[in-house]
Amino acid sequence: MTMKTRIITDAAPAAAHTFSQGVRKGPFVQVSGQGPVDPTTNEYLYPGDVAAQTTRTLENVKAIIEASGASFDDVVMLRVYLTERSDFAAMNDAYGAFVTAHTPSGVLPSRTTVFTGLPREEMLVEIDGIAIVES
Repeated sequence: MTMKTRIITDAAPAAAHTFSQGVRKGPFVQVSGQGPVDPTTNEYLYPGDVAAQTTRTLENVKAIIEASGASFDDVVMLRVYLTERSDFAAMNDAYGAFVTAHTPSGVLPSRTTVFTGLPREEMLVEIDGIAIVES
């Protein structure tokens, strides 16, 4: 039986409450929802700029994926949570640029985008993901 292990990295914000940055069990890696937070200062960045927030959020997701022993190219699913439908195009452009640049195989992850409220007023976007690491 494969052990479940917590993923911890200083390259992404520390978990704010009672959850892990990420969890790996066997080849599966689940990254908890990340926001546009600086991992050093824990400050929320880029108020009002969904494109910059999307890029910072994806950088946090990538750091946790890499801390698990996977690469961003191992990501099979990303879920994007947006607070405003009007931010979709700007998020989508920033998302596309980041994901394309960090997926050398060219096989982009699946994605779902949901419009919802988020835990912090300054958060315009939150992203979580799943990667599968080949042995």
